[in-house]
Amino acid sequence: MHVPDAFLDAPTSLATGGVAIAGVALALRRTPSDLDDRVAPLAGLVATFVFAAQMLNFPVAGGTSGHLFGGALAAVLVGPWTATLCITVVLLVQALVFADGGLTALGTNVTLMALVGVWVGWVVFVLARRLLPARPASIPVAAAIGAFASVPCAAVVFAGLFMVGGTAPVDGGALLTAMVSWHLLIGIGEAVITGLVVSAVVGVRPDLVRGAEHLTRGGADVEAVVVR
Repeated sequence: MHVPDAFLDAPTSLATGGVAIAGVALALRRTPSDLDDRVAPLAGLVATFVFAAQMLNFPVAGGTSGHLFGGALAAVLVGPWTATLCITVVLLVQALVFADGGLTALGTNVTLMALVGVWVGWVVFVLARRLLPARPASIPVAAAIGAFASVPCAAVVFAGLFMVGGTAPVDGGALLTAMVSWHLLIGIGEAVITGLVVSAVVGVRPDLVRGAEHLTRGGADVEAVVVR
């Protein structure tokens, strides 16, 4: 879902840029309290993995393709605040070095993937985790559910932005239907990849997984949805 330049008009791009700046600034303030000697190296590995995975596209249908968002995956592994920064760095490098996503649309892409993708994925993950049995095997399942939900939600937000400031004469209802339909399929791939990666890490080092803290520390799951 890399939005290129000129898909949205200037006011809409500026507005999403403002949202992105505010979200990243808040993440910069909150991330230091989340990072420690265990999480910092993992954050770098997560950003590297998401960067590499986003360069690989998988076919969906009708000649279209999708790629990993990585927001929910990053949030489960290193927490949503750090994940916001990881995905933002990935998008910035992609835009500057590979021209993947326009520079004027960078704020839009950060809003869609580093904010909507990360936080929808995290909130749904936490809710799913609370409904599932409190055991390590539930973490990859909850992560997959969060990952699946994050993709069509980001598509809906993009469709809404295009209805407000799109530069092409496309019917809003048709665009929304197309975006949600294709991204539900892409969400399946997102869920599979996220579940497999989280399962692998939980199986080896559950203590490194931010989303499994309540299990590895032996405490109750009282973590606030939006704070951590």
